[in-house]
Amino acid sequence: MLTITQALVDQIVAHARQDHPDEACGVIAGPEGTGRPERFIPMLNAAMSPTFYEFDSGDLLKLYREMDDRDEEPVVVYHSHTSTEAHPSRTDINLASEPNAHYVLVSTADTDGLGDFQFRSFRIVDGEVTEEEVTVVEAY
Repeated sequence: MLTITQALVDQIVAHARQDHPDEACGVIAGPEGTGRPERFIPMLNAAMSPTFYEFDSGDLLKLYREMDDRDEEPVVVYHSHTSTEAHPSRTDINLASEPNAHYVLVSTADTDGLGDFQFRSFRIVDGEVTEEEVTVVEAY
């Protein structure tokens, strides 16, 4: 289960809407070993594509060094889908390299008639995708 603050959900959704029609992407870091997402880090989609996201390799290296210096780890890896539901694509599954991370997808397309975005979280380990419950809280 992913427990996340409303403020972080709002930041992810705002980033997805801001970058639309391209996919948005980023990371939420948290203290190592806690599983608690705390620090919102929007990233540039180097692919600048409405159907694919790619972290800039230089930015990603800088981020991992910074997280290491701060005793943090990537708790959430997020990106948006602009015209499909919030579910990992085959490409997303193949690129998932953080077995302990929650992979959050936000769809900015109303694919289910329930509103202008979907917010879902998945675990992706060795190509296996498992959707998980999301609990939104005001504070930890």
